Amino acid sequence: MDLRLQSAEGLEALSTPLLAVPVLKGDDDLAITPGEADGLVVRSPGWEGDLSWRAGRRVSVYRSGDGPARVVYIGVGKGLDELDAEAVRRYAGSVIRAAEEMRVGTVALLVPESAALHGTAAHRAAAEGIVLASWRFRELKTGVGEEEAPSAVTAATLIALSGDPSALASSVEEGRIVAEAENLARTLQSRPGNVATPTALGMVALQLAEEHGLRADVLGPDRLAEERMNAILAVSQGSAQEPRLIVLSHDGGGPQDPPLILVGKGLTFDAGGISLKPASGMEDMKFDMSGGAAVLAAMTAVARLGVPRNVVGIVPSSENLLGASAIKPGDVIRTRAGITVEVVNTDAEGRLILCDALDYAVEQKPEAIVDCATLTGAVVIGLGHQAIGLLGTNPALVDEVREAGAAAGERCWELPLWPEYRKQLESETADVKNVGGRPAGTITAATFLREFVKEVPWAHLDIAGTAYGDGNDVPYRRKGGYGVPTRLLVEWVRRRGE
Repeated sequence: MDLRLQSAEGLEALSTPLLAVPVLKGDDDLAITPGEADGLVVRSPGWEGDLSWRAGRRVSVYRSGDGPARVVYIGVGKGLDELDAEAVRRYAGSVIRAAEEMRVGTVALLVPESAALHGTAAHRAAAEGIVLASWRFRELKTGVGEEEAPSAVTAATLIALSGDPSALASSVEEGRIVAEAENLARTLQSRPGNVATPTALGMVALQLAEEHGLRADVLGPDRLAEERMNAILAVSQGSAQEPRLIVLSHDGGGPQDPPLILVGKGLTFDAGGISLKPASGMEDMKFDMSGGAAVLAAMTAVARLGVPRNVVGIVPSSENLLGASAIKPGDVIRTRAGITVEVVNTDAEGRLILCDALDYAVEQKPEAIVDCATLTGAVVIGLGHQAIGLLGTNPALVDEVREAGAAAGERCWELPLWPEYRKQLESETADVKNVGGRPAGTITAATFLREFVKEVPWAHLDIAGTAYGDGNDVPYRRKGGYGVPTRLLVEWVRRRGE
């Protein structure tokens, strides 16, 4: 995506096939546009009543003569007093969707801003929305039997109503970097299980490290055995695919500075093992590596942004199938931490590969750990598809993560992690069971992980309800992977680096 920046001066003479103008809520719920406030007249008279400030509503007008060939007015859904970054992202996404439908390859858009949302923040959000909306996964498409695909939008000009051009350009570039990272996560999510194997994911990590100046280490079965990562090895027993532990490091701080560590579940396909999942919808279990994809992608953005902190991304990766050697309900695993686990349900495998990775992370003496995983269906029942489940051991860290998610447009809702939930994990034959029954399933899964982080400040993100979907509710998304929580992770690390 070619992103350009231009001032609003001379807007009527701007040569573009499509100009997008935001429509905001005014006094008495009337629709207003920035043009009314700044003397920018680009409308034909007599049809103002068709305008709507409601999110996504569109009215388009053809023009003759010089300047924009067509103007589309798009509702932002909010007024100037309540304008926020997410509203701008969604507006920008709606602009790209309008351009696609009109089969226009380039577009210009006015970027709304307000006293609460200054110009640089608005333009960063707009850049994110544009780049996110323009993503499409077409690696495996040949076009055979396919209906005509939407027109690709390859260039966008952001029209600034005010602000310092240098600061705005820097903000736009930051938005591009973060959105491109999330698009990378979406691409990794979208690759099917026979393409995105643990081995292939490790190769991608090595390539990303070379491209972005990261250090990489990819552990195969022999080194996993040396590291006593028996839980990761146990989960992979039923598959012909070898497991991997992927480690990417960004050396942005001092040699002795403790790192911030991001951990992401990289289960490249999950059939449930012996505790087999239902066949319906099982193809979506390629998305069970969404946390790992987000961590790999976030590390590229951290490197490109030059965050002045040491940051480590860790992704345990395997498949969970039901071959002759697969782990069985009732088996007991001795984890890297020495804690023994009774496997009550083999479909609760994510917490098994994560527990070894978390113990490995603790050994690095980090300042804090944030992990993300499509861990439980229970979080979908509790929070739907609108919020990430957030749990943690350190209230200050939990607040930081929640605030980073709000700023990034990937909202979280905290769930309790009280000691009483630990009783549900008590086992007669081992130190702990890997599931605690149906009640509070998201909480008991996090309680299990808590056993392995010791005293390190730790936050857990359950993204099972937010990592992928049909894409209908947010204009900058499409059906499939969303890349969540890439933007949240980058925002949290950046804030720690300031």
